[in-house]
Amino acid sequence: MREGTHMKVLVSDPLAKEGLAILKAESGIEVIEKTGMSEEELLAAIKGCEAIIVRSETKVTRKVIEAADSLKVIGRAGVGLDNVDVVAASERGIVAMNTPGGNTVSAAEHTCALLLALSRNVPQAHASMKAGEWNRKKFKGVEVRGKTLGVVGLGRIGTDVAARMRGFGMEVVGYDPYVSAEMAERHGIKKVELDELFAKSDYITLHVPVTDQTRGLINEAAIAKMKKSVRIINVARGGIIDEAALAKAVEAGKVAGAALDVYEKEPPTGSPVLACDKIVLTPHLGASTEEAQITVAVEMAGQVIDALKHEVYRNAVNAPMIEPERRERIAPYMALGEKLGSMLAQLFDGPIKTLSVEYIGEQLSEGTEPVTVAVVKGLLEPVLVENVNYVNAPFLARSRGITVSDAQSAEKSDFLNLLRVCAASDDESHAVEGTLFGRREPMIVGIDGFHVDAEPRGALLVCFQADGPGIIGKLGTILGRAGVNIAAMTLGRSAKGGEALGVLNLDSPAPADALEKIAKVDEIECVKQVIL
Repeated sequence: MREGTHMKVLVSDPLAKEGLAILKAESGIEVIEKTGMSEEELLAAIKGCEAIIVRSETKVTRKVIEAADSLKVIGRAGVGLDNVDVVAASERGIVAMNTPGGNTVSAAEHTCALLLALSRNVPQAHASMKAGEWNRKKFKGVEVRGKTLGVVGLGRIGTDVAARMRGFGMEVVGYDPYVSAEMAERHGIKKVELDELFAKSDYITLHVPVTDQTRGLINEAAIAKMKKSVRIINVARGGIIDEAALAKAVEAGKVAGAALDVYEKEPPTGSPVLACDKIVLTPHLGASTEEAQITVAVEMAGQVIDALKHEVYRNAVNAPMIEPERRERIAPYMALGEKLGSMLAQLFDGPIKTLSVEYIGEQLSEGTEPVTVAVVKGLLEPVLVENVNYVNAPFLARSRGITVSDAQSAEKSDFLNLLRVCAASDDESHAVEGTLFGRREPMIVGIDGFHVDAEPRGALLVCFQADGPGIIGKLGTILGRAGVNIAAMTLGRSAKGGEALGVLNLDSPAPADALEKIAKVDEIECVKQVIL
């Protein structure tokens, strides 16, 4: 990737001519345009290419990545990277990047368009007119002025939608566990808890990523908490809404209507939403505007040039390049740091204000900046719409008012090297500690001052509890009835019969009803499910 080197860039999906022009004008870059290829054709075309630029059609699978003999960069001219095997790319040292801000305006405008079309029955009335009918009474709509809009996810698109709909006279409430009330207020949004948003909102629009925490967020139980005649819009990601539950609620009249641009499966063949006249549907058009396609093409062209010629990686979603001599030493601690950050994020109910990373031990005495960034990345990744990576994690933390600090410590420890991560919100604080066994295997060895030995992998239950007999049996019974197997468990306590903390590794995540039952066990003060 030296400047002046002749490098090939394969463009395998249609890219706006403005982006292609930038690539073709760059010295030392050869652009190869081949779109609509089969997998076998792609396997041949990728050979000898230093970069590939895709949109949503091309699938950059592990097989494709393994066939590439010169690939350094995979660029997606768009937000998601669902069609790229990022794990396989990372294993090969290939940088995967996208253009997360390029479609903000388009997605926000499409959300507003669907909201208004839903309110005035525009698609249904249009179809009726095309069928030769004139039925004004059937398609009487509602005004949005004076109604309450609930925005779930207050990232760039969510706040953009809020600003536009406030212009229509709507009141806006929002839910985002990692945005402070002050920051929401700056966008004219009153921050509330999710159940309160469900109860107050006349319209609910979703702007969150699909994670283990958000998958099926809008389900039968959530809909039961909503106002009668609520209207729901989703231009974010398929899978956030349980489509069967939504269709059932629309047919029953609990939900007045919905507007969807994304689906659990795309195309949504066989989905019950297709049969509901009161559900407005579009085929994933959130980013499909001329302006958005030009923006992402231009941005990606610049990013690929910077990566290939200057080794500057913008909007990379996987690990940045680390010098070979440091990679072997630092990579396991970066992985540990991400786990600890992610665990902390899931222990909190409110927005974190401060984060501190403490390094204890000789192995962690220098060059730890990437580990701190990894902790921040892990902290933010479970809850943000934006793609969090090692490039933007510090900026995203600052933009959300999180103060990050790190320091070396001369403290003596029972472990050769110890990573301690502490965080605090206005109402609570938590600390987690981790180390490496055999220099490679990460372990959680402390939570809030309690010594534990827990593997940071899969689903974990963290139980703040009183020490006493029979508690594990109660938890085992509840989980067993829910079909969840306990793979391992560890318990730390302050004193016999005193405060204690238990960590259970589960073979599969515990369902919500099981968590509710565990929380009602007399000895349990609080239970959190953490997915790592």
